[in-house]
Amino acid sequence: MIFRDKLMELSMAEKGEYVYQWPRPMVTVDMVVFAVAAGGSKVLLIERRDEPYRGKWALPGGFVEMDEELQTAAARELAEETGLGEVGLQQLHTFGTVGRDPRGRVITVVYWGIVEAGKMDVTAGDDAAQAKWFEIDELPQLAFDHDEVIKMAIEKLGTVKGADCEK
Repeated sequence: MIFRDKLMELSMAEKGEYVYQWPRPMVTVDMVVFAVAAGGSKVLLIERRDEPYRGKWALPGGFVEMDEELQTAAARELAEETGLGEVGLQQLHTFGTVGRDPRGRVITVVYWGIVEAGKMDVTAGDDAAQAKWFEIDELPQLAFDHDEVIKMAIEKLGTVKGADCEK
């Protein structure tokens, strides 16, 4: 009996058939990208083209692919939705409050980065209707829990000011 169970276990491993009957959460990445420009600190947001929250502003981000590293997913989503590439992204925090996303149980790993004033050109793409920089003190109503995400980023990183910024 034990031998047969071990044989079945090996067979499943070879086929990659580890399928669980229990529901599992989905994983996303979101990026808080700051810029220091004339007039103060800014944060990059996208207007959502699709539901949920179509027409609302949110941080750039999206779902992690099954065969993708988190850092790779963060850079990919940022480039797809805003056209920004080669932003030095660092992991900031993980948000997993139940109910934070109406599509189901979603856990997001948040990354942050800083863009130089001369490299702030953005172009909406993928599922973003617009990509735009906002003053950190003048943010629109945000989708999901992104107001909390930005607030935490500012608290952890301090107010983003020219000489205080480190890449």
